[in-house]
Amino acid sequence: QVQLQESGPGLVKPSQTLSLTCTVSGGSITTYNYYWSWFRQPPGKGLEWIGYIAWSGITYYFPSLKSRTSISRDTSKNQFTLQLSSVTPEDTAVYFCARMDAPGLLKSMYDYRGQGTEVTVSS
Repeated sequence: QVQLQESGPGLVKPSQTLSLTCTVSGGSITTYNYYWSWFRQPPGKGLEWIGYIAWSGITYYFPSLKSRTSISRDTSKNQFTLQLSSVTPEDTAVYFCARMDAPGLLKSMYDYRGQGTEVTVSS
């Protein structure tokens, strides 16, 4: 069973960089044809797919946050990390990481996800 666990600060000041790490167990982030994603859901709003890093290391960021987003990985620790720069209170949300396979990627569907972590942007 694949398990994902997010970690990182729950409070970030405006203009700073939000950094969250997803630690994966029960499966390798380099396994062929799996994609490791970050999502967020602001209070009272819908789910937003931020981007992903593929098993190969290739990354993709969705346009709305692309200019401020970076996703990287540490294969030795089986972790991948989200960095979102220049945050504002609008970036306050529950953030979670998830695994998607190739068919799921096309359908925006994940098969495993972390429990999520609440991040508040406030001074």
